[in-house]
Amino acid sequence: MRILLLSAYEAVSHRYWANTLMAEVTEVEWTLLSLPARHFSWRIRGNPLSWWLKEQATLSQRYDVVLATSMVDIATLVGLFPHLGQARKVVYFHENQFAYPESSEQIPQVEAKMVNLYAALAADELVFNTAYNRDSFFDGARRFLKKMPENLPAAQPLERLRRAARIVPVPIAAAGGRAVVNPNPQRLIWNHRWEYDKNPEDFFKVLFKLSEQQVPFELAVLGQQFREVPGIFAEAQERLAAHIVCWGAQPEAEYRALLEGCGIVVSTTWHEFQGLAIMEATQRGATPLVPDRLCFPELYPNEYRYDGTQEGLFHRLKAWLLDPTCQPAPLDTCSWEWPQWRAVYRQLLMQGASSDSMRRVGQ
Repeated sequence: MRILLLSAYEAVSHRYWANTLMAEVTEVEWTLLSLPARHFSWRIRGNPLSWWLKEQATLSQRYDVVLATSMVDIATLVGLFPHLGQARKVVYFHENQFAYPESSEQIPQVEAKMVNLYAALAADELVFNTAYNRDSFFDGARRFLKKMPENLPAAQPLERLRRAARIVPVPIAAAGGRAVVNPNPQRLIWNHRWEYDKNPEDFFKVLFKLSEQQVPFELAVLGQQFREVPGIFAEAQERLAAHIVCWGAQPEAEYRALLEGCGIVVSTTWHEFQGLAIMEATQRGATPLVPDRLCFPELYPNEYRYDGTQEGLFHRLKAWLLDPTCQPAPLDTCSWEWPQWRAVYRQLLMQGASSDSMRRVGQ
């Protein structure tokens, strides 16, 4: 069985998903085409042209399944390579553009939303990593289509697609039997992208207040950085210098070691569809503290969530830092790990596979 895996904007989480998927599901023959995560507007609208110009030989082959991320303009790609339409087309939504918070400097990403929508319509099977992702996509698509000049009857077709869609998360690697501990309950960690949609303003403003009130804490600020970094990071590095134990992206080994040494991993984000960074820190013993919005209510029990405000975060962190014994017990992450999802992915990909295609893999 031959599977063509297409990733049009290979962000860190997308690359992690693709690589672990190919490593965990080995009964098939994989072919991966990906494009770097830069020049977003060009990438999401131009990925069929990029591959048409660079990957003619690969795309001219025949596959049993085409597995594409939602940023792939699979409708156009099948138009350019019609034989791909004969394969079973599975579209995986890591995120959707209808729920992305747009900054005041951005032009609304109409093209990106259309690519998401056309990908969903062209797919034989839709898969979302969380129910929040699924519902925000279809609710957003319905509002979006209402803006079109004609009064199009979109509600029923979209609802049919929603009901047929599957929820299959991006699994994380198994913990390997390591005991889950919280060695530094007063150490805070930020391990998200350094961008406005992760809402670093709320996080650091709460830490400024904690520092002013002399609440004891250590701080490790990790995560991916880009050319344009919100100004709050420079301010925080100066004002919180006495608390900082690590600042900036780290090599993989050092990053893992820091995760295992951190006590509380915090999110203040306005934009999250699953949150692998929080999951990985939680798996390694950190206590998660996440806002009561987005995907978090379906993933984290109530004791790990705050009300989503600066005030709510401040009071919860202050209580946890002054008395670490009041922090909730380590969260069991087994349900997030690959052993729980390997069979689901195999069934998803190999559904309806013919015996001939399976024999070709073994030859």
